[in-house]
Amino acid sequence: MTRSSTTLSGWINLDKPYGMSSTQASTIVRRLTGAAKAGHAGTLDPLATGVLPIALGEATKTIPYAVADVKQYSFQVTWGEQRITDDAEGTVIATAKERPSAESITAILPQFIGIIPQQPPLFSAIKIEGHRAYDLARAGGITSSLDDLKKAIALKTRPVTIHNLVLESIDSPDHATFTVTCGPGTYVRSLARDMAKVLHTVGYISRLRRIRVGKFHQNDAISLETLREFGHKSELYRKILPLGAVLDDIPAVPLTVEEAVMIRQGQRIPVTGKQAHSFLVVLKLADQIIALAKERDGYFYPKRVFK
Repeated sequence: MTRSSTTLSGWINLDKPYGMSSTQASTIVRRLTGAAKAGHAGTLDPLATGVLPIALGEATKTIPYAVADVKQYSFQVTWGEQRITDDAEGTVIATAKERPSAESITAILPQFIGIIPQQPPLFSAIKIEGHRAYDLARAGGITSSLDDLKKAIALKTRPVTIHNLVLESIDSPDHATFTVTCGPGTYVRSLARDMAKVLHTVGYISRLRRIRVGKFHQNDAISLETLREFGHKSELYRKILPLGAVLDDIPAVPLTVEEAVMIRQGQRIPVTGKQAHSFLVVLKLADQIIALAKERDGYFYPKRVFK
């Protein structure tokens, strides 16, 4: 990691504020840090807050490995109303008088743990024939009927992994707060919608906060206000995590100087004399990450080379 705007690379563990898109947050962080480029790992809805890992410079090449990590959320469900967006932004499209008890909620939670089928919200970032679902939905109108939007937007049910789901509190007859730990691709809005259905009522997400993405935790996250206060001072650079922050779980293989040059030129190097731990490895010269590589037929082939 260096302080040059053209070479600055690493990760910012951002505490995204309410009402801001993930793309807007990434743009602001790039400007504040002076990085040449930036990208976020795992989209957070504008109405959600919490951990949004921002990759800077060469770290953007490692975004897929952060997105694939386990995530944890705290969320509140409001019972008795269904909204077209499955969160507080959309219009009410259905109501119900039923309010679930703590006992009934606890009883249905095991149904939502493990690998479960889930249909993403109509207003989601999933691509359909090259278009984001939320763009198609908004084109139809945020106040459109649910049936009309379902006809226009065909989102397939897909498997997601829920590692843990806990009822934290009954805040009122209309509100309950949960914590969920889940795999990539899980929509908490869909989880709330589906739990309400099983409980013979309707509901939507009224508050959503991401607590953790892999090794990025809210206890270590930094706000945009704090970043602005730091400016380009040394305190800011101490908050930038190394490029390899999301690669710790991938086996590392040491290189010689000659091998590092070959890899950077896009050439393969033989596995001979090295321990090939897995299909994907991190190639390092001393403490410097040179590339991500795939092992095949006795050679390491560079997949992502870092400047």
